[in-house]
Amino acid sequence: MFRPLEVFIGLRYTRAKRRNHFISFISFVSVLGIAVGVTALITVISVMNGFDGELKQRILGMVAHATIEGVDSSVRDWPGAIAIARRNPHVVGAAPYVEGQALIQGTRSSGALVRGIEPALEQQVSDVGSHMVAGKLDDLVEGGFGIVLGQELAQTLGVGIGDWVVVYTPSFSVTPIGALPRSKRMRVVGLFAVGMQEYDSGLALMQMHDAQVLYRLDGPTGIRLKLDDMFRAYAVARDIGRELSANLGSNYYRVSDWMQGHSNFFKAVAMEKKVMFLILSLIVAVAAFNLVSTLVMLVQDKQADIAILRTLGQSPRSVMATFMVQGILVGTLGIALGVLFGVLLAINLSSLVQWIEQTFHVTFLSPDVYYISELPSDLHWGDVAWITVTAFVFCALATLYPARRAARTQPAAALRYE
Repeated sequence: MFRPLEVFIGLRYTRAKRRNHFISFISFVSVLGIAVGVTALITVISVMNGFDGELKQRILGMVAHATIEGVDSSVRDWPGAIAIARRNPHVVGAAPYVEGQALIQGTRSSGALVRGIEPALEQQVSDVGSHMVAGKLDDLVEGGFGIVLGQELAQTLGVGIGDWVVVYTPSFSVTPIGALPRSKRMRVVGLFAVGMQEYDSGLALMQMHDAQVLYRLDGPTGIRLKLDDMFRAYAVARDIGRELSANLGSNYYRVSDWMQGHSNFFKAVAMEKKVMFLILSLIVAVAAFNLVSTLVMLVQDKQADIAILRTLGQSPRSVMATFMVQGILVGTLGIALGVLFGVLLAINLSSLVQWIEQTFHVTFLSPDVYYISELPSDLHWGDVAWITVTAFVFCALATLYPARRAARTQPAAALRYE
């Protein structure tokens, strides 16, 4: 539809000094509005990507990509199960575990999930070792009956490093005075803080063999896996479960992945990102539709020029294309500025927020309230491309009505009073 003539005239109208300064001001406002809208959209979507990535990193730092559990019994030959799992090319780490609920008593009492681990292998499937605030996982030695607590759980119990706690399990032992819950006195050898309340206030770690003794198991509950692609977790774990059934006897295995326990949470984050994209796109749409008023006034101001061009033989379609070119050029300028400022702001947002906090002594995300105290930003070029295309479509649609109005100009009527 565009030809060099339309582009040439549209460029001349864009560069020309207008007699009506109000039209120039409205054009400037349109460019500025589009730039601000695109900048805001890129920045907000990048921040939401940052929060999403941060939450995934913290959750998956404690939750394995996939787990394989024995249904009717424990996994007795866990070294063989791990060897079979590691034969799968998608598995980058595997570790056995024992898991059970317990009541932990220190100065005060609190329920918790107790997980028995092999410290040497646990680092392959979780990041808890890098989040230790006191002690280390290697302090969990077989027979030592040490325990590592989440930092908030330790505060709730009123204990610290070196203190003793009593762990009560749901199973009972028969004694001369009646049935009593099984219990074990343990020493706190470490504290961790991953920044998620679910784990910091409700998880305790101990050596796997000690956990087997405590829960009267003859093997680990199952195998935890870390994969090269977490979105293929269920399919990979299912294949490994079938191999285990075929090679380790007739035992059945239950397969689960990280999404089964946290799918609703991540779906909510994804839905929030989509809703924010739609809401902030309205800002871009409002700014783009400012082009309508700009071009309508320009068409009114150029009635004589349009009539002369029509008289010289320019078709209505060509006139329409001329004003569409001008509107799209104004919109493209705004989009380009918005993308430039948006990308720069998204890349440097964390540093900028830190500078503002230090300079003006304010705190946007208080560590006492929020687990993520820094404002994360993760720029995805795919999102930038979608935002650019969306803004361009809005600008192109905004030029249709004024351009059609210019194309309908009648030369005789326009030149009657010239």
